[in-house]
Amino acid sequence: MRARGRALLLGLALLGGAAVVAAEPAFDGKAAFRDLERLVAIGPRPAGSPGGQRAREYIVGELKKLAGVQVQLKPFDAETPHGRLSMANIVAVLPGRRPDVVMVAGHYDTKYFKDFRFVGANDGGSSTALLLELARRLATRPRDYTHWLVWFDGEEARESWTERDSLYGSRRLAAELARAKRLPRALILVDMIGDRDLNIRRESYSAPWLTDIVWDAAARLGYGRHFLRDPMPVEDDHVPFLKLGVPATLLIDFDFPPWHTADDTLDKVSAESLTIVGNVVLEALPSVEHYLSREGGRR
Repeated sequence: MRARGRALLLGLALLGGAAVVAAEPAFDGKAAFRDLERLVAIGPRPAGSPGGQRAREYIVGELKKLAGVQVQLKPFDAETPHGRLSMANIVAVLPGRRPDVVMVAGHYDTKYFKDFRFVGANDGGSSTALLLELARRLATRPRDYTHWLVWFDGEEARESWTERDSLYGSRRLAAELARAKRLPRALILVDMIGDRDLNIRRESYSAPWLTDIVWDAAARLGYGRHFLRDPMPVEDDHVPFLKLGVPATLLIDFDFPPWHTADDTLDKVSAESLTIVGNVVLEALPSVEHYLSREGGRR
């Protein structure tokens, strides 16, 4: 399905009675799926592991191919139930006409399991791949706000989910940005968005105005059946930013039977689902910028 509205139409000119349409590049779900295949081929990619390091090198390598994208690697050590582990967040900066930041983020680690091989095609892989293709598309688009694309490390709990054993990368980056007084003006978080049977519910903790913008974008593009109106609370990498007053919304399909099992493999994910979510994010971002400019922001 081809996207409509802002994702396809930049302008309309009449020359001798003929309509000339300039189209923005649409999200390429097949390209994102190729990234996903390469990530899954690495194998398990838990934070602090050789697989995690290889995934990080792949992401950074792809970003460095893009003109005008500034790549920042932000390493840190985290105290976990398995000891002190080295982790690193990845930030791709796409400068805009103003320094205010709109962030789109996801996590690139997979959960650690000692009893089976977990490759996390959807949980960890889909968000990583989607952000890479978003970087390629956004690098060619003009923008008012500066965009940060962020790959968080250490989203997964090493053992069981607690405030201290989870969200290592997002907690770290949110604290760093708060100290520097450089928090983003808005955050769109993606996680587990590659499910072949895509059904994304409104996340209850998320900022309503920002969620409305994303859901309206999905409706304009004809994807409304994949963006459901019933709410579901999910604690994810947006929570550390919400606690600091950053408007954030989470796009996640939590109705995924292979979640945290050995069956979270490539055959459970589709390029079509990646295309849908990628196009919705591309469609929503100009409206997010317009809202922030119109409302004067939250500060």
